[in-house]
Amino acid sequence: MKIKKYSEVEPTYFDSDVAKGVAGRVLIGKDDGANDFCMRIFELSKGGYTPKHSHDWEHEIFVYSGNGAVYNSGKWTNIESGYSMFIPIDEEHQIKNMGDDPFVFICVIPAGAPEL
Repeated sequence: MKIKKYSEVEPTYFDSDVAKGVAGRVLIGKDDGANDFCMRIFELSKGGYTPKHSHDWEHEIFVYSGNGAVYNSGKWTNIESGYSMFIPIDEEHQIKNMGDDPFVFICVIPAGAPEL
């Protein structure tokens, strides 16, 4: 068993035209011996957003805190703390922070997909 505090995991930052104000951390991944899944946590700063993208693996998301919106099927849907999302294979999506506070969500992906 491994136990760690997420804030002690060094973040990877993304800040460009494609993804702005994103800090991502691998909480549990291949380096921890996880053979089936990878758990990540992302923090979007005020005005931050992930890239609009799709990929050939599903993932599951739980919104921990903040107010945001998710792009899906050509429209934006507001989401907030307590929401969960299932994103199927090859579905285009994007997440953005709509509030003043950080928008924090946990994302689980299958092993083999890029961890960050």
